[in-house]
Amino acid sequence: MGVGEVKPKTSGGLRLRGRLLAIVIAVTTVAGLIGAVVGSGQADARINGTGGVDEFWINSCGMPTGNALGPGNGNGGVKVRSWHRPGNQRTVIMLDGMRAQYDFSGWEINTNIQELVKQGINVVEPIGGPASFYTNWNAASNFNGQQAPYKWECVINDRLAPALRARHFGTRGGKFAIMGVSSGGNAALTLAAHRRDLYYAAGSLSGYDFLSAPGMHTMLRLAMLDVAPAPWNVDAMWGPPWDPRWYQNDPSMLLNQMHGLNLFVGSGNGLFGQYNALPNVFNDLIQGSTLEVLAFTQAKAFEGLAALNGINIKSHYGVGTHAWGYWQDMVWSAKAQGFFR
Repeated sequence: MGVGEVKPKTSGGLRLRGRLLAIVIAVTTVAGLIGAVVGSGQADARINGTGGVDEFWINSCGMPTGNALGPGNGNGGVKVRSWHRPGNQRTVIMLDGMRAQYDFSGWEINTNIQELVKQGINVVEPIGGPASFYTNWNAASNFNGQQAPYKWECVINDRLAPALRARHFGTRGGKFAIMGVSSGGNAALTLAAHRRDLYYAAGSLSGYDFLSAPGMHTMLRLAMLDVAPAPWNVDAMWGPPWDPRWYQNDPSMLLNQMHGLNLFVGSGNGLFGQYNALPNVFNDLIQGSTLEVLAFTQAKAFEGLAALNGINIKSHYGVGTHAWGYWQDMVWSAKAQGFFR
């Protein structure tokens, strides 16, 4: 079978392990569908105070700007906030989650990862894109009246990357790191696999890294019906479930394109930890725990399939739910493990 692009082996043991892995993920995915109709983490309504922020705008590739439904604007319109210091030789692009806003990235609202700029790593946060999966959509979402389709792959690869080079953001051999949270996590892996000329490292934090697992299409359909401006039609993104674009955007199906990438995956285990407190306990239990268990199984599946393909992955697993505090810790763990080198 072609799951995860695993090449046939002479030993039947590896094939059996692959089948068992798929069964485990299928069971866990179906169990997770009940609570998976939410976005990414709680917000605490603060803006991190890291100084030296630079805000600029890049071309939108014709997709809506300033909001998710408006007309396309090919002349500009995607806001980017960045933290950049001369002499920094690394730059990471940080993608938001399912409920991304158009004022600030969830990373800036809820975390301190902008402090990476003080340790040699420029931080770049494109703004907007709720329910977008940071991908090029086949069509505008007809359920909520979107006027032009998302074109995030074009924006990030063809507009943002050249803009960063023009602004002299440090790179590793001309390449960037990219990370994302939740739906932005699997997007980061996919973007890096598609454009090896642009990225040397990719990280997925509580992302959905095995989208071909049974039930995942249904899970995403339900989740996107609930994201403002709701409801989103998932079929407008990559087509119906049998469309090849679903496999072209599944990180587990792109492992044969990831050899040599510096990869990182992280997830909590769904249990309450230090960042779960009132008044978010109800949402954390009903929504965040279920989502994180699903993300945990997806990360483990991706890591296992990568191992079968001879790819080593840095990882961080611990106590926690689908929430920003844990994602902040994962970023610092990735740095400690040499992800940005």
